[in-house]
Amino acid sequence: MKITVVGTGYVGLVGAACLAEVGNHVLGLDVNAEKIRILKEGGIPIHEPGLLEIVRRNVENGRLSFTTNIEEAVHFGEVQFIAVGTPPDEDGSADLQYVTEAARNIGRFMTSPKVIVDKSTVPIGTGDKVTAAVAEELKKRNVNIHYSVVSNPEFLKEGAAVEDFMRPERIVIGTEDPKAIEVMKQVYAPFQRNHERLVVTNLRSAELIKYAANSMLATRISFMNELANLAEIVGADIEMVRQGIGSDPRIGYHFLYPGCGYGGSCFPKDVKALIKTAKDVAGFDLKLLKAVEEVNDLQKYVLPKKIKKQFGESLKDKHFALWGLAFKPNTDDMREASSRVLIDELIKAGATITAYDPVAMDEGKRIFKDEKNLTFADTQEEALKNADALIIVTEWTEFRSPDFALIKASLKSPMIFDGRNLYDPKVVRALGFNYYPIGR
Repeated sequence: MKITVVGTGYVGLVGAACLAEVGNHVLGLDVNAEKIRILKEGGIPIHEPGLLEIVRRNVENGRLSFTTNIEEAVHFGEVQFIAVGTPPDEDGSADLQYVTEAARNIGRFMTSPKVIVDKSTVPIGTGDKVTAAVAEELKKRNVNIHYSVVSNPEFLKEGAAVEDFMRPERIVIGTEDPKAIEVMKQVYAPFQRNHERLVVTNLRSAELIKYAANSMLATRISFMNELANLAEIVGADIEMVRQGIGSDPRIGYHFLYPGCGYGGSCFPKDVKALIKTAKDVAGFDLKLLKAVEEVNDLQKYVLPKKIKKQFGESLKDKHFALWGLAFKPNTDDMREASSRVLIDELIKAGATITAYDPVAMDEGKRIFKDEKNLTFADTQEEALKNADALIIVTEWTEFRSPDFALIKASLKSPMIFDGRNLYDPKVVRALGFNYYPIGR
């Protein structure tokens, strides 16, 4: 098939590369000329395990190409995936200007029937806006060309996006057009040879599924974080609690890990957007999700509070080693990351910090480029030198089994503040550390 993907950000680039990998001819469109230059030269503008190799392989064999020419991109694909950004507005709603502009461009230049697919994370009713935008442009041209609008939300985890696309757990298709359903079945046939994974709904149900899924996962995290805070007060161990409730198959173990708050490009934005959409579209107040959001915002201050409890409110002349900047492992994404709140709070209290992250160092340097009290180390061991304590905020694999003797020798005092509960408290404390996890 010939497929156009509008937007070569995280979702668009992964989607374009994976669709080309199974034999389609894919053209990626982006208005950012620098991004297209990087892609044409064999690089990628984001960090995602396995993606670079797939992009290079398919560019070399001619199945994947990139352009900044909008008209060329519209003419190219019978299927037009819209995978542009939907950043949050100040009121929490999703900004749809890039989605509607992409739809207008399709309407301006299409000369043959198209299946237009909303791949971006969008609120309920966006499909109707896309339909109207295309119709308006066709009317201006006084032409009548058939098109269908489909909602096809992505369920990609940063750090495992290629695997998620190539081996999806489910594929949601939202449309009531039988011809569009058949086209989408053809697009996704290579990804579900083992068994049927397609969930076909109407358009608005598909739009809600994406927000509902992320909001449910965010709810589980905030639920466990609140229980972890209670566990500390009453003398319970949240890990034992997790195992106890996770053994119930109705609950399960997934996303029941407490920590220092969720972040990233999806959960914070999608929870806010669903709250705002429910209020604006239906006049419905989502009280539970408001609580989820509030708990998460407060959870990002748990580590700074623990540190101040041990060292005092003033952290003048205190220096800390920080392991982890990204909001989660296997990504360089620091959007809404707990590390950002922690760094701000500690520096505000007078501390200095040396940080290390396996992937997100450049992003950290960009975000904190003017912060003189934050420096960066080339290795996790180097970050420890002359620090009063070690703080962990990202659960990178290489942090899971460190050289504790080296940590103890490098720190001024044997203290670890663990925002991800990487270690067994009994083991670490037996080694002579003052160990401060979450809820244990």
